[in-house]
Amino acid sequence: MTAEMTEAPLAAATARAIEAAGLDVPDVVRVVRAALAEDFRYGADVTSVATVAGRTLTADVVAREPGVAAGLPVALAVLDLLGDYVAVTSGLAPGDAGAAAGLAVSGRALVADGARVRPGDAVLRVGGDAVAVLGAERTMLNFLTHLSGIATATRAWADAVAGTGAVIRDTRKTLPGLRVLEKYAVRCGGGQNHRMGLGDAALVKDNHVAAAGGVAAAVRAVRAAARPSLVVEVECDSVAQVREALAAGARFILLDNMPVPELREAVAAARGYDGARLEASGGLRLGNAREIAVTGVDYLSVGALTHSARALDLGLDYSGTG
Repeated sequence: MTAEMTEAPLAAATARAIEAAGLDVPDVVRVVRAALAEDFRYGADVTSVATVAGRTLTADVVAREPGVAAGLPVALAVLDLLGDYVAVTSGLAPGDAGAAAGLAVSGRALVADGARVRPGDAVLRVGGDAVAVLGAERTMLNFLTHLSGIATATRAWADAVAGTGAVIRDTRKTLPGLRVLEKYAVRCGGGQNHRMGLGDAALVKDNHVAAAGGVAAAVRAVRAAARPSLVVEVECDSVAQVREALAAGARFILLDNMPVPELREAVAAARGYDGARLEASGGLRLGNAREIAVTGVDYLSVGALTHSARALDLGLDYSGTG
């Protein structure tokens, strides 16, 4: 974005939709502006300016396959913030109210984030200046297909363990800059978030244990340094370590790559400790999710929700031009 470019605010309805989703408006604006700046860095959308300037169109974002929708408030933010990029890169005067009005694009979500969709279902309707709509298309779809893919994958895992009492959780294995949105998509799919960063919870891993001189020593060190309310989780790769961590006062235990019999043994060991919560991690597949869940663990930690989710196939279908 150039120094002369104005920073148009989000529409009030879009801001409300973002806040209702549990997202921070500044976070969404930051990510969307970065994405738009990538597309308009080298100038105007030369193809659209040459072929559809002065026309209007309406179009729907349509599902090509079954899945779970996520990211609709983000897509609306793309439409709200697009005008300045199109105006300036097209040579129009920055801040020109008339130019901005002429490039306006409206959007309306047709389903709620978290809704299951089938092939042919429209999830979002957009309309307005054709150059602006086409300029928004790829950025809007990049967010929608990626976040809907995460929500769809999460829903498959959540459905696989339904009725067991176990919950699917994500990890910090997210794309740089997109963590807040990717973790939001996990929630849309029926999962829960693990820690958002390094400071909202402590996770004692093998390197920490080695440096501290043992599980109990690592737990004591974290407890001494952290605020009393901080959740302290300990990664354990044996039942012996689970017992040591519980005895040291840890109540959240991550069971790393344990086979099913050891998971059951760890669950039995934790029953004597009030408030203990166990999380299975490593070696998890959708095909064995239920077998893991019925051991009695509280959570299944699945990094693949964010680092390997396939994009959901969505496309922009034009329904009318003017």
